Amino acid sequence: MTVLQPRVWFALLLAFATTASAQTVDLDGDDGGGKYGAEFLAGGVGARALGMGGAYVSHANDVTAGYWNVAGLNGVAQPQAAYMHAERFDGAVSFDYAAIAYPLNSRSTVAISFVRSAVDDIANTLQAFDPVTQQLNPDDVTLFSAADNALFVSYARGVSDKLSVGATAKVVQRGIGDFADAWGYSLDIGAQLDLGRIQLGLNMQDAFGMVQSWSVNDELFASVPEESRPQGLTEVVQPVARLGASTLIPLSEDIGFTAAADLDLGFDGQAANVLDVGDGAVSFRPRFGGELNYRDVLAFRAGIADVTTSEAFGTQVTPSVGAGVRLGALQVDYGFGDFGGLASELGYAHRVSLAYQFGGRGLTTGM
Repeated sequence: MTVLQPRVWFALLLAFATTASAQTVDLDGDDGGGKYGAEFLAGGVGARALGMGGAYVSHANDVTAGYWNVAGLNGVAQPQAAYMHAERFDGAVSFDYAAIAYPLNSRSTVAISFVRSAVDDIANTLQAFDPVTQQLNPDDVTLFSAADNALFVSYARGVSDKLSVGATAKVVQRGIGDFADAWGYSLDIGAQLDLGRIQLGLNMQDAFGMVQSWSVNDELFASVPEESRPQGLTEVVQPVARLGASTLIPLSEDIGFTAAADLDLGFDGQAANVLDVGDGAVSFRPRFGGELNYRDVLAFRAGIADVTTSEAFGTQVTPSVGAGVRLGALQVDYGFGDFGGLASELGYAHRVSLAYQFGGRGLTTGM
């Protein structure tokens, strides 16, 4: 059980659902809401991709392409299912991802993906604290979750032998117990181009922006002074353009090496990336990754997931590593990352994912 005193979880609620100026619409992210309205999705899915630092836009060709680049679903030859679980901040935040992809024919594929990121079992002591005795009544303590959920419905089609395109409709639901919740809707658009030795990819995430409208359950704040009650907020999450390039380099008959690089172009006003234009009005987030593959059975991966800069900490690089093994139709992947050296205070992130291909001897899309 995660125990938060009233002031702590009330501040958490305010961070999600209000702004200091009680602004009702945040179009440019100046108050921080639009910048981070869908941040729980920014970490990525699938231990294979994350082991490569998230450099996966151009060569995503499995069920996880519903997240990375929907056009890559065209590479799914047989129905596939995947699941990943991860924990961050020393286990305080749990992250779960599940997806299934189904080819309709040789050129069309559909997929459904679900993501949940949450802090569960938070103690609500608002009604349990007695201001007279300065004590908590355990019988009046209840539990709630601060959870973010996302549903992806994807469709991809091969336009030609070299070009694939696709689109993903997203529904995002965010909630803090019964106190407040928000809904958002957006569309991702993707394309992949195979030039032989080079693969190129483009994923327009939240291509037309995402509007999230928060509503607050006023009845639960009846005892809070009216001027201090949280108010609803409408946020607009800005688009992000993800560009990628990759190449497969055969090293021998049994061993191949994939090198990949991605670049995210953000328009959300974040100024933490190492390359920014106009005080963060446009930010550039690079990612790099590599995978050494032995006979499509064993794989070893490494990458750079993020490069950030700040006055307090200077330039910081976030590395990642991983490995994978294929056992017939089952693929097991492990990724390790989100660390800032042995003295990191934020903890490490361990990601384990499973992928299974139905109706075939083994996964045909390659590691």
